[in-house]
This record gives sequence, C-alpha cells and structure tokens, in this order.
Amino acid sequence: MSKEKLDAIPDVQIDPDGVFKYILIKVSSKSGESKTIVRGDALSDYHSDVFDKTAPGIKALGLNCEALGGGRIDHSSTKKSILVYGYSMGYGQADHSVACELLKKHYPDYKSITFSNEGY
Repeated sequence: MSKEKLDAIPDVQIDPDGVFKYILIKVSSKSGESKTIVRGDALSDYHSDVFDKTAPGIKALGLNCEALGGGRIDHSSTKKSILVYGYSMGYGQADHSVACELLKKHYPDYKSITFSNEGY
C-alpha cells in the first residue's frame, strides 16, 4: 500500500512561468520506501513556505517528508527552458542535478533544463 501512496504523489509541481523558490523533498513510508519530489511556486516568500504548503498533504497519506535543500527555478514555458540555481538559507543547497533529472522526466519536450551552483 505504501508504494501506491508514493506513486500517487506527483514528482514535480512547479509554476509554469517565472523565477521562484523551490525545494527538494524526500517522501518516505514507514516501511522504508522513498522518493524525491520537486516543489516550487512564486507565491512562497520563503523556502519553508513551500514546505509548509506541501507537508500536510503528504502527512495526510501517512507518509513522512523531509526537506533536502532548496534553490530557485527560472521557468519559461514559452521558451521551454528551466534553469535551477542558488540555495536556501534555511535548508541549504539542494542537489540541483537531482532536481534537473526529475524536471527532465516531467518536461520531456523542453529544449533546455540545466542547473548552476552559483547565485542566490
């Protein structure tokens, strides 16, 4: 049952356009199964706001979640490009390569999905 619950959680949920904060979150079951997800939106002033919006839905499924780090996403749906960069003051820098792999799976038709460990 835990695998079905994990599979029901989308790997990626981000805004379609703009520059905004994002976090990587590890979602895990009591049996030890886990997955990593990307969440981000322009309405969140802080990385913790992104986590606070996401965590209740995950916990309601009986799953645990942990912020693995954050950064920023510059997303242009018209140009079909995403740049992942920066870090979170509260959670530290996310592994942007992991975020990019999840984004590439979610947006297979995009021309450019890259990351930089520079910038804030």
